[in-house]
Amino acid sequence: MKVLLIDTNHSLLQNGLEKLGCICDEDYTSTKQQIEEKINNYNGIVIRSRFHIDKQFIDKATHLKFIARVGAGLESIDVIYANKKGIHLISAPEGNSNAVGEHALGMILCLFNNIKKADLEIRNGKWLREENRGIELEGKTVGIIGYGNMGKSFAKKLKGFDVDVICYDIKEGVGDENCKQVSLKQLQEKTDILSLHTPLNKLSHHMVNDLFISNFKKSFYLINTARGSAVVTNDLVENLINKKILGACLDVLEYEKLSFENLFENENLPEAFSYLIHANNVLLSPHIAGWTVESKIKLAQTIVDKIKRIFF
Repeated sequence: MKVLLIDTNHSLLQNGLEKLGCICDEDYTSTKQQIEEKINNYNGIVIRSRFHIDKQFIDKATHLKFIARVGAGLESIDVIYANKKGIHLISAPEGNSNAVGEHALGMILCLFNNIKKADLEIRNGKWLREENRGIELEGKTVGIIGYGNMGKSFAKKLKGFDVDVICYDIKEGVGDENCKQVSLKQLQEKTDILSLHTPLNKLSHHMVNDLFISNFKKSFYLINTARGSAVVTNDLVENLINKKILGACLDVLEYEKLSFENLFENENLPEAFSYLIHANNVLLSPHIAGWTVESKIKLAQTIVDKIKRIFF
């Protein structure tokens, strides 16, 4: 089986495939068009997010048996057309779920305890204690939307904090010992902290808008480590201003590109984003919730294991 690797990954991925007997070629620089010209020579392709694998690409990949994405989602692939062609689609949400859970927890603790703000103030010669009085997680209700690998990981991390954890998911029966499944209405009635763990799809796109936010009974904090497109940023900012949203932890932003290029390449930053980067009750990180030393290894190993299970 010939496999083309078009994004860099941990070396154990290529080594693992070669131990299975695969012949692996690397191409991290060619354009999509150049790769299309030779993809018919390969039985498998391993990607992250370099470009979109669309109908045209799949039509040229006449011998393709699998597309493996070293990440949680398959949004960079025309899933329906690939399935129609009988191509196995492989992803690795198990590989970075622990990292996402830890990051979400770290962000909300940092925000609640003013850690970033206090650190910057001390570095600038300010010793402000009362102004940095924090709040505690204990006694709060954490609402999770999307209770798959990532949502479950976050709920597990919350076990020692004496919080109530509830979730809403379109699938029935996903609740477990760490989290009670409820209706969306119940979640919106009880939640103090909302954490998004939804995949990128039509249902999640712009899900958190002004109407959605207004349906929450209480003012709440928002954590988004899922996809930036789930939140309408203009509506988020309006609700931060009117204090319906008390603070936000955002690892992802609506303005990101699929291939995660530098957001600041665009000189004309959106007005809403300018607000976020100056707000003390907003914590930002550059889509790194699942981006740890350990997750890089786990993601690679998960892909190898799944290819082995399907083909060998």
